[in-house]
Amino acid sequence: MDDFEHGRAMLRKAHKDFNALTGVLDNSLFADEIFGFHVQQAVEKAVKAWLCAYGIAYPPTHDLARLLTLLEKAGADVEPFWPLVQFTIFAVQARYEDGLADLDEPLERAVEIENVRALLATTEKSIAENSVG
Repeated sequence: MDDFEHGRAMLRKAHKDFNALTGVLDNSLFADEIFGFHVQQAVEKAVKAWLCAYGIAYPPTHDLARLLTLLEKAGADVEPFWPLVQFTIFAVQARYEDGLADLDEPLERAVEIENVRALLATTEKSIAENSVG
Protein backbone atom coordinates (compact mmCIF):
# COMPACT_ATOMS: atom_id res chain seq x y z
CA MET A 1 0.00 0.00 0.00
CA ASP A 2 1.50 3.34 -1.01
CA ASP A 3 1.62 6.34 1.33
CA PHE A 4 -1.50 7.94 -0.10
CA GLU A 5 -3.59 4.78 0.08
CA HIS A 6 -2.41 4.21 3.64
CA GLY A 7 -3.21 7.85 4.43
CA ARG A 8 -6.70 7.50 2.97
CA ALA A 9 -7.25 4.32 5.03
CA MET A 10 -6.15 6.09 8.22
CA LEU A 11 -8.43 9.00 7.38
CA ARG A 12 -11.39 6.64 6.95
CA LYS A 13 -10.64 5.23 10.41
CA ALA A 14 -10.37 8.75 11.83
CA HIS A 15 -13.83 9.52 10.45
CA LYS A 16 -15.24 6.48 12.27
CA ASP A 17 -13.97 7.86 15.59
CA PHE A 18 -15.31 11.28 14.61
CA ASN A 19 -18.72 9.74 13.98
CA ALA A 20 -18.60 8.26 17.49
CA LEU A 21 -17.92 11.77 18.84
CA THR A 22 -20.94 13.22 17.15
CA GLY A 23 -23.05 10.32 18.40
CA VAL A 24 -22.21 11.00 22.04
CA LEU A 25 -22.30 14.80 21.85
CA ASP A 26 -25.44 15.24 23.92
CA ASN A 27 -25.55 11.82 25.54
CA SER A 28 -24.54 11.92 29.20
CA LEU A 29 -24.63 8.12 29.26
CA PHE A 30 -21.10 8.29 27.80
CA ALA A 31 -18.44 9.55 30.21
CA ASP A 32 -15.99 12.26 29.18
CA GLU A 33 -13.24 9.62 29.21
CA ILE A 34 -15.02 7.75 26.42
CA PHE A 35 -15.54 10.96 24.47
CA GLY A 36 -11.91 11.97 25.09
CA PHE A 37 -10.69 8.58 23.90
CA HIS A 38 -12.48 9.00 20.58
CA VAL A 39 -11.12 12.55 20.22
CA GLN A 40 -7.61 11.20 20.80
CA GLN A 41 -8.13 8.35 18.35
CA ALA A 42 -9.59 10.58 15.63
CA VAL A 43 -6.74 13.07 16.04
CA GLU A 44 -4.05 10.39 16.10
CA LYS A 45 -5.37 8.72 12.96
CA ALA A 46 -5.89 12.03 11.14
CA VAL A 47 -2.37 13.22 11.94
CA LYS A 48 -0.92 9.89 10.83
CA ALA A 49 -2.89 10.20 7.59
CA TRP A 50 -1.52 13.73 7.16
CA LEU A 51 2.01 12.42 7.70
CA CYS A 52 1.37 9.87 4.94
CA ALA A 53 0.44 12.74 2.60
CA TYR A 54 3.95 14.10 3.21
CA GLY A 55 5.49 10.67 2.67
CA ILE A 56 6.61 10.51 6.31
CA ALA A 57 6.64 7.20 8.13
CA TYR A 58 5.13 7.69 11.55
CA PRO A 59 6.27 5.96 14.72
CA PRO A 60 4.00 3.58 16.65
CA THR A 61 2.90 6.14 19.23
CA HIS A 62 -0.21 7.68 20.73
CA ASP A 63 1.72 10.87 21.61
CA LEU A 64 -0.04 13.62 19.68
CA ALA A 65 2.70 16.19 20.36
CA ARG A 66 5.30 13.88 18.86
CA LEU A 67 3.19 13.34 15.75
CA LEU A 68 2.39 17.04 15.31
CA THR A 69 6.08 17.87 15.72
CA LEU A 70 6.92 15.56 12.82
CA LEU A 71 4.38 17.39 10.66
CA GLU A 72 5.63 20.78 11.76
CA LYS A 73 9.21 19.82 10.86
CA ALA A 74 7.94 18.84 7.41
CA GLY A 75 6.53 22.34 6.95
CA ALA A 76 2.85 21.70 7.72
CA ASP A 77 0.89 24.42 9.48
CA VAL A 78 -0.16 22.57 12.63
CA GLU A 79 -0.54 25.65 14.84
CA PRO A 80 -4.35 25.46 15.09
CA PHE A 81 -4.17 21.86 16.26
CA TRP A 82 -1.76 22.11 19.20
CA PRO A 83 -4.62 22.38 21.73
CA LEU A 84 -5.65 18.84 20.74
CA VAL A 85 -2.42 17.52 22.30
CA GLN A 86 -4.21 17.58 25.67
CA PHE A 87 -6.13 14.49 24.53
CA THR A 88 -3.01 12.30 24.50
CA ILE A 89 -3.82 11.34 28.08
CA PHE A 90 -7.03 9.69 26.90
CA ALA A 91 -5.14 7.18 24.76
CA VAL A 92 -4.24 5.02 27.73
CA GLN A 93 -4.00 6.77 31.08
CA ALA A 94 -7.54 8.11 31.39
CA ARG A 95 -8.98 4.72 30.51
CA TYR A 96 -6.91 2.59 32.87
CA GLU A 97 -5.59 4.65 35.77
CA ASP A 98 -7.54 5.58 38.87
CA GLY A 99 -7.79 9.26 39.68
CA LEU A 100 -8.29 10.37 36.11
CA ALA A 101 -11.92 9.33 35.94
CA ASP A 102 -13.13 12.60 37.46
CA LEU A 103 -11.97 15.48 35.31
CA ASP A 104 -11.60 18.93 36.83
CA GLU A 105 -14.06 20.31 34.30
CA PRO A 106 -16.33 18.59 31.82
CA LEU A 107 -15.09 18.52 28.26
CA GLU A 108 -16.66 21.03 25.89
CA ARG A 109 -17.81 18.37 23.47
CA ALA A 110 -19.20 20.64 20.76
CA VAL A 111 -15.99 22.70 20.71
CA GLU A 112 -13.81 19.61 20.48
CA ILE A 113 -15.94 18.14 17.71
CA GLU A 114 -15.37 21.31 15.68
CA ASN A 115 -11.62 21.16 16.38
CA VAL A 116 -11.48 17.57 15.14
CA ARG A 117 -13.67 18.46 12.14
CA ALA A 118 -11.14 21.18 11.18
CA LEU A 119 -8.24 18.73 11.49
CA LEU A 120 -10.02 16.18 9.30
CA ALA A 121 -10.72 18.83 6.65
CA THR A 122 -7.09 19.96 6.68
CA THR A 123 -5.88 16.38 6.40
CA GLU A 124 -8.24 15.64 3.52
CA LYS A 125 -7.02 18.75 1.70
CA SER A 126 -3.39 17.80 2.22
CA ILE A 127 -3.93 14.26 0.92
CA ALA A 128 -5.79 15.58 -2.13
CA GLU A 129 -3.13 18.21 -2.91
CA ASN A 130 -0.16 15.90 -2.43
CA SER A 131 -1.58 12.95 -4.31
CA VAL A 132 -2.16 14.96 -7.48
CA GLY A 133 1.25 15.45 -8.88
